[in-house]
Amino acid sequence: MSKTDGNSHADKAAKHNESYNCAQSVLAAYADDYGLDLERALQIAVGFGAGMGRKQDVCGAISGAVIVFGLASKFKVEDSRPKINEVYPKVHKYIDDFMAHYGTVDCLDLLDGCDLSTDEGRKRFMEDNRREKCREYIRFCCDLLDKHL
Repeated sequence: MSKTDGNSHADKAAKHNESYNCAQSVLAAYADDYGLDLERALQIAVGFGAGMGRKQDVCGAISGAVIVFGLASKFKVEDSRPKINEVYPKVHKYIDDFMAHYGTVDCLDLLDGCDLSTDEGRKRFMEDNRREKCREYIRFCCDLLDKHL
């Protein structure tokens, strides 16, 4: 789905994932496109990783993508309701497309029950190289986002 010349959003995000969580990785890949400083992007998305603070609810990569939808909307206070009404259906369709592909948006399910809220789960995540699964989701989220923007 993604081009692999190293310059696609998916490639940039996968590279960021070497150091940052999934939400940060996706947002960082788009930061320049929307005039967002990398450090600020990483600050904004830090709490969304591992399904929001390791709660393992909605996948962090999806959360990062939803933030990008907000940036792309060029939201302004004076037109807040129209912009909200414009963005929500796009996010809805995006999540539907992700679910159609993976069957869930929950981090815990996407990681096959690997519980990142525990020391054991984090150890298993590292030993089983589950970061590669996260990179797959990150890449997919970026490719899907590029199609939806």
